[in-house]
Amino acid sequence: MLTVAVTGATGAQGGATARSLLAAGHHVRALTRRPDSPAADALRALGADVRRADFDDRASLDAALAGADSLFAVTAFEAGAEVEVRQGRALVDAAATARLGHVVLTSVAHADRATGVPHYESKRAVEHHLRASGTPWTVIGPAAFMDNYAGGWTADGLRDGTFAWPMPADRPLALISSRDIGAFAALALGRREDFTGRRIDIASDERTPGEMTGMLAAAMSRPVSYEEVPLAHVRTRSTDLAAMFSYFTTTGLDVDVAGLRREFPEVGWLGFDDWARTQDWTSILAPERTPSHR
Repeated sequence: MLTVAVTGATGAQGGATARSLLAAGHHVRALTRRPDSPAADALRALGADVRRADFDDRASLDAALAGADSLFAVTAFEAGAEVEVRQGRALVDAAATARLGHVVLTSVAHADRATGVPHYESKRAVEHHLRASGTPWTVIGPAAFMDNYAGGWTADGLRDGTFAWPMPADRPLALISSRDIGAFAALALGRREDFTGRRIDIASDERTPGEMTGMLAAAMSRPVSYEEVPLAHVRTRSTDLAAMFSYFTTTGLDVDVAGLRREFPEVGWLGFDDWARTQDWTSILAPERTPSHR
């Protein structure tokens, strides 16, 4: 059994990885900036050792990684590319100082190519730093997150019976759930001899927005129509997201879904229809309450 430090443990990917590792019998150090959060309490209840760690506080990283065998590393773009690269490099340097036996970094599919998508390029820089660090490494590149279809502007549109997405209805997109990312990461961490030195893009399904519309309608038991959102509109919200959706539409994410299912059946890969059926659509589609000003 390994002692694995998991960054982003209260988020989607880190949380899924922590749960998969715990289910496999490993010891998990769940690293988070907020060890008193409800998500941290939930991991504690499952048996995780929750510790505070901040990418901008090197001492906290050194303390959290001391004595661990391996690390699941995830970085965030929310504060911009410069911050993600700086924090990612700090995490890799801390892992090297701790002489960890294996680092599994979750990046994004095609980040090893010249995509021009800002948050792909920042993850590419972190990947390069990890490869040069001398620490045994594995990089996994998840495709588009299925989980994004149950929140944000997608959920807003679904409440009104519309699946609004910035792609043509007939353009296929490689997809994966956070659950499968966590299961694959735990597999790689548990079998380091098979995964060290490998970069693997992962996806569990490939569907067009038109196909997803039908699957969402079936899962929600209500009619849903598809609406293509203009990229120009997305660009007014985020140039990064606009660049990503432009890449999805023109180049696409070619991931060998069938090959992954054959080679790693233990992951249990969810199709988009499987994922959609597992969502609590009653809660997701509940009207958002307007805050009271009284």
